[in-house]
Amino acid sequence: MVASHDHRLAPQDGVEVVQVDRSNQSVDLYIVNHIARGDIVITQDFGLACIAIGKGAIVLSPRGEQYSDENIDYLMERRHELAKRRRTGGRTRGPKAMSGADRDRFQQKLTKVLLNEQENHNV
Repeated sequence: MVASHDHRLAPQDGVEVVQVDRSNQSVDLYIVNHIARGDIVITQDFGLACIAIGKGAIVLSPRGEQYSDENIDYLMERRHELAKRRRTGGRTRGPKAMSGADRDRFQQKLTKVLLNEQENHNV
C-alpha cells in the first residue's frame, strides 16, 4: 500500500505500507518506479493505469473493472473530454458512491486474477 503522509495507513500482516511525501503525483511516481510485469495495481487513476499496463502490470479499479490495452485508450479520451468540458464551465458528474455490489465485483475480480496468476506460476 502506498500513500502520502497525509493518509496514514495502519500496518497489517502481509501488507507493506510505504508513505511518500505529499507533493503532487508522489504516490503515482513511487508506484510507476517500483512496479514490474505481473504486479497487480489497484487504482481509479486512468493515467497511472495506462503507465502500469505499459509496464505489464495487471490493473483493476476499486470497483472490479480491469483496465487493459483494449479499454484504456477510450477511458483516457473520455477523461480528456470531461476535463475540457469542466475547463469551459461545463459540469460533469463525479463517480457514484461505492456500493456493496461494487465491493463484491472487486473481490470476485481480484480473486479471479490471483487464482489465474497462481495457476500461471505453477505451470
